[in-house]
Amino acid sequence: MSTELSRRAFLRASALAGGGVLLSSFWEPVEAATKARPAPAPVLNAFIRIQPDGVVTIASKNPEIGQGVKTMLPMLIADELDVEWKQVRVEQVDFDSKRYENQWSGGSAATHNNWLPMRRVGAAGRAMLVAAAAKTWKVPESELTTSKGKVLHGKTGRSIGYGKLAATAATVAPPDLATVKLKDPSQFTIIGTSVPGVDNHAIVTGKPIFGIDVTVPGMKFATFVKCPVFAGKVKSANLDRIRGMPGVHKAFAVEGGSDLEGLLGGVAIVADSFWQAQTARRALEVTWDEGETAKQGTAAFDTRAAALFKEPPHRSIRKDGDVKAALSKAAKVVTAEYRYPFLSHAQLEPQNCTAHFANGKITFWAPTQTPEDGREMVAKVMGIKEDDITIHLIRAGGGFGRRLNNDYMVEAGWIAREAGVPVKLVWTREDDFAHDFFRPGGYHSFTAGLDASGKLTCFRDHFISFGTEKDFAPSAAMGPAEFPARFLSDLALDASVMPLGVPTGALRAPRSNALCFAFQSFLDEVAHATAKDPLEFHRALLSVTPSPPPGPPPTAKPGTPPSPALDPARMLGVLDLVAEKSGWGKKKLARGSGMGVAFYFSHRGHFAEVAQVTVSKKGELTIEKVWVAGDIGSTVINPTNAENQIQGAVLDGISEALGQEMTFEKGRAVQSNFHQYPLLRINQSIPVEVHFRKTDFSPTGLGEPALPPAIPAVTNAIFAATGKRVRSLPLSKHDLSWA
Repeated sequence: MSTELSRRAFLRASALAGGGVLLSSFWEPVEAATKARPAPAPVLNAFIRIQPDGVVTIASKNPEIGQGVKTMLPMLIADELDVEWKQVRVEQVDFDSKRYENQWSGGSAATHNNWLPMRRVGAAGRAMLVAAAAKTWKVPESELTTSKGKVLHGKTGRSIGYGKLAATAATVAPPDLATVKLKDPSQFTIIGTSVPGVDNHAIVTGKPIFGIDVTVPGMKFATFVKCPVFAGKVKSANLDRIRGMPGVHKAFAVEGGSDLEGLLGGVAIVADSFWQAQTARRALEVTWDEGETAKQGTAAFDTRAAALFKEPPHRSIRKDGDVKAALSKAAKVVTAEYRYPFLSHAQLEPQNCTAHFANGKITFWAPTQTPEDGREMVAKVMGIKEDDITIHLIRAGGGFGRRLNNDYMVEAGWIAREAGVPVKLVWTREDDFAHDFFRPGGYHSFTAGLDASGKLTCFRDHFISFGTEKDFAPSAAMGPAEFPARFLSDLALDASVMPLGVPTGALRAPRSNALCFAFQSFLDEVAHATAKDPLEFHRALLSVTPSPPPGPPPTAKPGTPPSPALDPARMLGVLDLVAEKSGWGKKKLARGSGMGVAFYFSHRGHFAEVAQVTVSKKGELTIEKVWVAGDIGSTVINPTNAENQIQGAVLDGISEALGQEMTFEKGRAVQSNFHQYPLLRINQSIPVEVHFRKTDFSPTGLGEPALPPAIPAVTNAIFAATGKRVRSLPLSKHDLSWA
């Protein structure tokens, strides 16, 4: 669906008790818009409420998972409304697909999807207030301006606050959102300034704002025990004993289905307190039907991948020219195999959801990234009408893609219906590790051909992944535009897959977080094989005129959506910027120290990064610093949050690379908690210097695109420091010592 608001999207206004005004955008079919209808209720689709004292409450519609969207979206509205930020209060609204579009968080898409729609909502509100002032003063609207929550009449020097105009504004016909006049960027007063997160104070003072903090009257606590082998079924359990334990309200088996993303089989225990539920759980004895996945494991995956490399690929992802012929003519051929492991999301707040089923309807308090998908799943599994499902959006203590899946939501709903009371389902940390939707591992066999001058002439990758004959497993795919595709005449991207019973899903910068390591590390390897500076090697490759990406050609007009493909001019720009800021090629580094560079296009962002590392002779790695240059378009909406997002993404990527790995034995996860899956500690934190290159494109998001290049920048720096090439992760499995 288009994210632009068309002429069918219009503004509603109505008076509130006390003289306030409510403004909201609404999407309706043409047929409905032409029919007579009663005056809308004051709570319909609210984005803006203006009270008589001038306080402006702005609704934030998307789930907040730590990416700053709860602050960013209201900033867009507030700036165009032309109020001071100190006048603004932000309110998280519930999920309502009839009132709001794109009410989800993921893919770094919030900025791209809402840049114009939210600004138009604010601009329309400003226009209505100006019209109200013109009516009040009986002057032409053209003589009026706005500033800091007031309408001004320059000829007479009069001013009037928005609060005093609120009731009159409610009687003004709303303007067409598609044609409402927006500010020139030079007029922004909030957009482009650093605004603290609206929940910052609540977070640092420990206020109960997360899903795990939710409490409702009469609530019980639930735990849900699933088979350690994914999608296993309950054969028998000592439920009579569990039901007799202190505080236990109910205990029952759930049949579940076979959909790894839905309701699986298990045993639910509902008790008066979390600890009573966990105590009963420890006494639970279950006999499981483990199913076919019990035959799968990491060792078997590795063995099968090695065999598949020796066989013809199962499918072609992209084929340009004749790679075989080009390789036969190459002056030099470089080959290497790379691999990366499965990963867990390991967000700090375990999965949780509170649900209350009553009178055939169900209400959720859910820290979900995709409430619409959750509602659809609950309706399908539980046989409830979607209109009978209410979802209160609760701030999540980290998402990183894990809460794109709503398994915990349908579990809570099912248990609440069976228990007959409101239920808060809380997973343990061990549950989180055992039943994640893991970032899938993968294997690559690369071949590159060079001519006598060291120019890359052809490229092939045989990618071993997971899936079926027709489809890749979730987040286990590789697309046809993977660089250097489009930049070489002879290129082949092939793939083979093996079956997988382990659930997989999106992890921050899905696919990119793995593919970038493999491709950018191998291209660095090719650059060193030519005895050329890696950054100059990349510049030369990006200077080739690429074949066009799918869809319309990109433009550079202000406000134009960016192309969903790598733009070589933009990538060269960030490469040059990061080279300048890091002093690339201008430093004399001692043996054991080195710098590495990597770049990547993902989630509409162009990023290049340089890492500097030191490796002791004993192999102790110190990452000294990372420099980041990013191009996300014309505007950085909230600079402080933008810098934080980039720094967090870089540190997240490095944390993954250093020691994180999920392995499987007999169809179950081996790692169970942070002692086996180390996160980056404060004393391991690394300076990350951030720079933006602004271009004339509509702005895009930041939660993900800075992560992928961080990993190969570090591994390439390790090679520069030690001469040892890192072709697999995590780094903790490598001996980096040198003599």
